[in-house]
Amino acid sequence: MKNKLVREKLEELFDWLDAKGDATSHREVQKAFNMASKAYDGKKMPDGSPLILHHIDVALIAMKEISLGPTSAVCALLHSVDTDDEQISEKIVRDFGPNVLEIIQGFKKISSLQTERISFQSDAFRNMFLSLVNDIRVILIRMAHRLHDVRKPELLTGKQKKKFFNEIKYIYIPIAHRLGLYHIKSEMENDLMRFENPDIYDSISEKIQATKSKREVYIKDFIRPVEHELIAAGFDFEIKWRTKSVSSIWEKMKRQNVDFEQIYDIFAIRIIINSKNPKKEKEDCWMAYSIVTNIYQPNPKRLRDWISTPKASGYESLHTTVMGSNKKWVEVQIRTVRMDQIAEKGQAAHWAYKGLMKSKDVDDWLLQVRDVLEHPEAIGAEYAYQSQKSKEYVYIFTPLGDLKRLPAGSTVLDFAYDIHTKVGNQCSGARVNNKLKPIRYVLKNGDRVEVVTAKNQKPKADWVSFVRTTKARNHIKRQLKEQKFKEAETGKDLLLRKFKNWKLKSADDLINVLVKYFKMDSAIDLYYLLATDKIDLTLVKSVLNDYLKEKSEEAAPQGEETKSLSKAGDNPDKPEDILYIGNHVKNINYRFAKCCNPIPGDDIFGFVTTLGGISIHRRNCPNAKRLSERYPYRIVDVKWMGSEDKPFYRINLKIVGSDELGIVEAVTKAITGDLRVNMRSINFTTKGKKFEGRVSLMIRNHEHLDQLVHKIKLVKGVEKIMRIK
Repeated sequence: MKNKLVREKLEELFDWLDAKGDATSHREVQKAFNMASKAYDGKKMPDGSPLILHHIDVALIAMKEISLGPTSAVCALLHSVDTDDEQISEKIVRDFGPNVLEIIQGFKKISSLQTERISFQSDAFRNMFLSLVNDIRVILIRMAHRLHDVRKPELLTGKQKKKFFNEIKYIYIPIAHRLGLYHIKSEMENDLMRFENPDIYDSISEKIQATKSKREVYIKDFIRPVEHELIAAGFDFEIKWRTKSVSSIWEKMKRQNVDFEQIYDIFAIRIIINSKNPKKEKEDCWMAYSIVTNIYQPNPKRLRDWISTPKASGYESLHTTVMGSNKKWVEVQIRTVRMDQIAEKGQAAHWAYKGLMKSKDVDDWLLQVRDVLEHPEAIGAEYAYQSQKSKEYVYIFTPLGDLKRLPAGSTVLDFAYDIHTKVGNQCSGARVNNKLKPIRYVLKNGDRVEVVTAKNQKPKADWVSFVRTTKARNHIKRQLKEQKFKEAETGKDLLLRKFKNWKLKSADDLINVLVKYFKMDSAIDLYYLLATDKIDLTLVKSVLNDYLKEKSEEAAPQGEETKSLSKAGDNPDKPEDILYIGNHVKNINYRFAKCCNPIPGDDIFGFVTTLGGISIHRRNCPNAKRLSERYPYRIVDVKWMGSEDKPFYRINLKIVGSDELGIVEAVTKAITGDLRVNMRSINFTTKGKKFEGRVSLMIRNHEHLDQLVHKIKLVKGVEKIMRIK
């Protein structure tokens, strides 16, 4: 080590470790220092000091002032290493264990938060802040880091100061207070006041300094008779005194609405008793109280008994205010050595006294720390903390930095609906931390999400199956219902017009026949399927024709022929005749069935409809078997006739495979590339590591389709292509 200061600081860190008598911890911290030195080699702080020095300082604060263990010192030394590098992450796990890596990554996660638009004092931010980390040491190491920052304000920019002091004000000062880390709390409050009210801070500091010499003489005179009586009573004790912090005096001036000169307890005397019998600590404190109040007149209203009822932080002490010479009020604090250590080091010292901090198992202390952080409003109450308690929420940032809270397991689509119903309805995916993700992607704490929308996007029925929030689910169902009713109205109008054209009456009865035949729950379902071309009108006419024929046969005398709705199929072409179709064929009333969308080159047949036309189907059409079995007399052999104009035909493909990065772009490029296929619509969804895509295309003929399918199959990740309805 070239830098003398680095060497001195490192020796201080090792001396502290060695005092704990843990040789294993010494070796681990040495190993961490070696790794950090290599990682930060040549890197410097704004003042030119080595970056490693900053990390040693944070480790010292974590251990000496917050009373964290050697694991936290290792994490403090390594908190700036690049854990995105797999080799570094693997080395950390190998050398120090997975818990150290988790703490470092948690530290980086909360360090990277963009907090410009967040209120640090909001419950949402506090909950999000806590939920981002699994190990509470992350936050305590962060506290040590911030304490080091404010001790060297000259290294900070104006923007950094504003951000850091906001964190300190709304996060770390309350935490330090609840943990009983009063020396850290006091220092942070002073630094904060110096930042927010520099003039007032300087004014009070000058007045404290101006009265220092007189105050010291007064205090020596005050404690002399107290010392004499305590010695006479056989106490082993120490008396300390301190001037209250500038921030504490300022708060008292504001609270009491008085000037500096009117604050009577600017300093406090502390009597620390070394009780020989732990069971007599309270008794010793009250005896010392009796000695002090026998010498000086106490103010009964100013007695504070935190021995009988300790503070929630574990603080124990007996406070009284007595009148000294010249009628000056002096605050006296009486406590034992154990109580004083807890008062100085907070909860950590409490557990250290039980011997837990000497072992590696500090879980009890850390659980209590988390309990304190999760219930900052609780005073004098004990809370049970469940370490395996599931996290109920995730906290997500908008592109502008606003914070949203959603239930754990929420997806991109949940987030979109939380922004606005219209955004949810048109959501086609999102950029999560600048990476494109599908609507099903499950969000994680701290994700920054920018929703991607498409004008032609509409809610799908399967959306309901993966959204987590009630708001999203209800909006999707409402939109689907509205879409269905809108389509159903169109389908109803279409069917009633056909009834009129077919000269049918008793529409309600016939609709009930159709609902029963197609096994629908209601007429709305029938209308919807008609409007969306899921049911062919020729099939509807055929069903009604058969129904009316049966009704007529039941009513007519035996042997009498029954007339059907249409005679168009009474004299079909002979089976051996072949019907040729194509672009130049005229005077033949035919159309392509929507249930299978045949294209030139497909093996096809014709079906004579009751309206007199011919519906062209593929031989492998889903309806082919039923039509040929029920109406063999209407089947016509059909062949394609060549066409020079080469019209285009619409077909639908289903594509499935592995969800590779950029799969949608690759498939789209294959479709619209050399073959110049016109793509009418495309929709891709993912489930786990698989994707399913549906594409609607305009194709010239079967040969054209074969070429396209062959090209799509060459795309990495594509496993299967099927032609669908």
